[in-house]
Amino acid sequence: MTRSVSKGPYVDARLLKKIAGKRPEQSGPVKTWSRDSQISPEMVGFKFLVHNGKDFPEVFVSEDMVGHRLGEFSMTRKFIKHGGKMQKEIETKAKEGEIAAAQAAKATTAEAKK
Repeated sequence: MTRSVSKGPYVDARLLKKIAGKRPEQSGPVKTWSRDSQISPEMVGFKFLVHNGKDFPEVFVSEDMVGHRLGEFSMTRKFIKHGGKMQKEIETKAKEGEIAAAQAAKATTAEAKK
């Protein structure tokens, strides 16, 4: 749900206070639990440690992130690949394809040297 235009974007005042007067290159990452805070242009270049419920993954803020929320870049769920017999077969076929491609590349370079 979006915030009304008359209220303006929500940016946690404590975050702005922590980065006020600092340069991104000289300061370390800023630790925060404020996942709902929007990224403002002043935050560009800073690193934030955003809480995801268990730990604090590092989020480097770039210009493209302005207007988004900090929590969007700190995933709360960890994907573990789908397993099973079919997945193993797919992975072995992919490995065999990579090996064949590498051998073909070696053969072409060996022929080119002669």
